[in-house]
Amino acid sequence: MQDRETPRYKANQRGRTLVVIDRWYPSSKACSACGHLLAGLTLSTRAWTCPACRTLHDRDVNAAKNILAAGLAVTACGGDVRHRGSPLVRSPVKQEPQPARVGIPVLQGRE
Repeated sequence: MQDRETPRYKANQRGRTLVVIDRWYPSSKACSACGHLLAGLTLSTRAWTCPACRTLHDRDVNAAKNILAAGLAVTACGGDVRHRGSPLVRSPVKQEPQPARVGIPVLQGRE
């Protein structure tokens, strides 16, 4: 039985498809016009101008455009949407923990 409070249940109930994007995708900090990624953006900043293309963005509208584009990319490509040039953006694929190893690690090539 499905939980009646989950977004997936509500989407199915209304004949919609729920697409989940990477939770770490920098939707507010990425320019939806050119793709430039800001190094930082405080929560109090509600509007900003892209230093690369000079487009003025409302923070929430820009994030919505980026989330829509990422969702469409996930739908078309099957996932793992990453922002160009940002190693900090994590994959949407579930990360499994590595098994613990017993003992002291040894450096390769050293005795």
